[in-house]
Amino acid sequence: MKIVHLLSGPDVALSNQEQQFAKKYNHVKINSLSEHEQWLAQNLVRKGIYTISKDNETLIKRLDENK
Repeated sequence: MKIVHLLSGPDVALSNQEQQFAKKYNHVKINSLSEHEQWLAQNLVRKGIYTISKDNETLIKRLDENK
């Protein structure tokens, strides 16, 4: 492993649907998402791509995942 890889952090594997979701939304109200989109959002929160706001209503993108 090269030092550049260590400094940039590990890559996160995303499905095609997760990639499309991440490209589409930077900030979004959770209640405006469909049930399937909420499921995708939950997976992306687990992977560290998104975080949930303090009021538990908004999904906020944490990383720039344009891959």
